[in-house]
Amino acid sequence: MNEQLIISQCQRWVEDIVVALNFCPFAKKELVNQTIRYQVGSDLDTERALTILADELQHLQNHPEVETTLLILADGFSFFDDFIQLVDLAGQWLKMNKLEGIFQIATFHPDYCFADVSEDDASNYTNRAPWPILHILREESMSRAVDAHPDPEGIPERNIALCEQKGRQFFVDYLASLHQKNK
Repeated sequence: MNEQLIISQCQRWVEDIVVALNFCPFAKKELVNQTIRYQVGSDLDTERALTILADELQHLQNHPEVETTLLILADGFSFFDDFIQLVDLAGQWLKMNKLEGIFQIATFHPDYCFADVSEDDASNYTNRAPWPILHILREESMSRAVDAHPDPEGIPERNIALCEQKGRQFFVDYLASLHQKNK
């Protein structure tokens, strides 16, 4: 796998979707300040993925100038159910290692599907990405950003409405174009 290509695809997704569509009103600052770290894990099983996650958490602890990491799971978690199991284990791992409350993990996947929502529903694109991603966030920074936002509770509803307005096909075509342009 070409790690730089995978990173480039995710960087474009962050710029074109997450920031340009304002899915995350806190992401633009980090993009502009270049404080987002992109790391690729390949040839993964659950144990290896958790080891890479631990390494990234250590990296963030040792490098306060890096605000957040997108851990891109390029190989090993293409099935959404496997990914969700990993997410559950990652949460347990954070708790066991007393990092809950210091870091949190947001999740993205090409086949992300919210519970009780059809797989084809446009709302799923609020969490769909070109690759499976564990997004490691600093809890303290997120708390400050949320406290400063005028309507943090309204962000998910606004994003869902935007996805419905743009339509499922817009996002299908966009994600496909990332993989087409960079072959």
